[in-house]
Amino acid sequence: MLKSLISKMRSECDFSKRIKYRHAKFWNDPNGENVRNTIMHAYSPLYQWTDCENWQRRLSNKYNAREFAKMHGCKVPNLFWRGRDIDKVNFDFLPENYVIRPTIGHSCQSVFLMNKNLNLFDNKTYNLDQLKTTLNDSLSQNQRLEYLIEEFLPNENGEHKILKDYKIFTFNGRIAAILQINRISPKEGFQSCYTEDWQPIEPLVSTYPKGPYEYPPECLPEMIAGAKKLSKTYKTFVRVDFYASIFGAVFGEFSPTPILGNGSTRFASKLFISYWDKYCCSLI
Repeated sequence: MLKSLISKMRSECDFSKRIKYRHAKFWNDPNGENVRNTIMHAYSPLYQWTDCENWQRRLSNKYNAREFAKMHGCKVPNLFWRGRDIDKVNFDFLPENYVIRPTIGHSCQSVFLMNKNLNLFDNKTYNLDQLKTTLNDSLSQNQRLEYLIEEFLPNENGEHKILKDYKIFTFNGRIAAILQINRISPKEGFQSCYTEDWQPIEPLVSTYPKGPYEYPPECLPEMIAGAKKLSKTYKTFVRVDFYASIFGAVFGEFSPTPILGNGSTRFASKLFISYWDKYCCSLI
């Protein structure tokens, strides 16, 4: 009993340490932000993406991530606008439903799921001046930050609601687990967790309560294929996020250091360490 407990605690600690080590290697480097924020395109050859140490940092920029996904044949939301000068956005020509998200960030911070003037993420209404002020406040705090204005994907039923997140934990082309978040707000929702073939498994994170079993999305095979293809090029551990939409599986983003390794259950930590050691040995 004691040995088993020690083993579980050690695996949990090891996963967190690896993620924190990666974070330090990625972002304590003075060149880290230059790597992340050098804009790349889907037509750029792969050798240009991978021409520096820890090149995966490029994919922490959400514009680069969507271009990388396009290059690998994955669907991405339509892009209406990208940039820093919010005054240049012609909001009159945007559809009633659209998404605004920053190129840099995590945990859904500064993300707006707009249904006319209502942001579904915080359930607040914004007039145009309020929205611009909020966006410009974030831009003033980071000179490298840009915003993307994208299509608000309808779910598999054709509804414009907060989409379920499918967070796929991958290791050099192998899938360890899928975390489905049935989201209510950026920090509220329910989790259900599955294997690649959609067999239920224990909870993966401590940040969301366990929800009921849910049937797989119709586009699960497309998600699996896309995640594996992206992961194989990424080579080492990364969480690949997808959405299930009326158009099929649509890529969301890469998460190389999800919540800095914190919040993982002991079950998840042990599982992820075993996959990391087997399929990404010696890779950070």
